[in-house]
Amino acid sequence: MILKKGTQVKVISGKDKGKTGEILEINRKLDRIKIKSINMIKKHTKPTKENKGGIISKENFIHSSNVVNVDTKKKEKKTIGKK
Repeated sequence: MILKKGTQVKVISGKDKGKTGEILEINRKLDRIKIKSINMIKKHTKPTKENKGGIISKENFIHSSNVVNVDTKKKEKKTIGKK
């Protein structure tokens, strides 16, 4: 499956199954992707001079086999393969 930054994908397994979102970041070495508002985690940060600190919510990576491309015009699943 061809995955690019900015592509709309749908999660097909895991705790966020059925949700759709846009790809923010791709890690091709580990075969993982980061999707907007999917697989949110809490990160505890210490206060510094620049940052206030506290609990921050952010996206985490999920494996690329757990997503499928979505055609934004038809809203259907669409798989793209390489030849």
